[in-house]
Amino acid sequence: VQLVESGGGLVQTGGSLRLSCAASGLTLDYRNIAWFRQAPGKEREGVSCISSRPESTYYADSVKGRFTISRDSAKNTVYLQMNSLRPEDTAVYYCAVGGLIVFGSRWSHSPDYWGQGTQVTVSS
Repeated sequence: VQLVESGGGLVQTGGSLRLSCAASGLTLDYRNIAWFRQAPGKEREGVSCISSRPESTYYADSVKGRFTISRDSAKNTVYLQMNSLRPEDTAVYYCAVGGLIVFGSRWSHSPDYWGQGTQVTVSS
């Protein structure tokens, strides 16, 4: 199994980026895929998750209304569209495949596989 992220970079505050997570060795359609991020000196946090079919999406409060997760089955790829970026979004972003627990409005993803990460830097 291999997960490869791409699309990170340097952007100004208010700008947009689209991250991609391309998978090989498994079919993303039947998996729960999450995006995590880790900023320097901080713990890794879950940003967004898209569940296996039937599909549902989940977001951290800090990114709701700004980020959108989606899946392209034909390309076996999951995307994270990030709009209205802020300096506090600066982090290494990782995609992961694994289990998902949802309780009310809260969700928890437990990764089995990780990508190598892609750096997102938002300048002020």
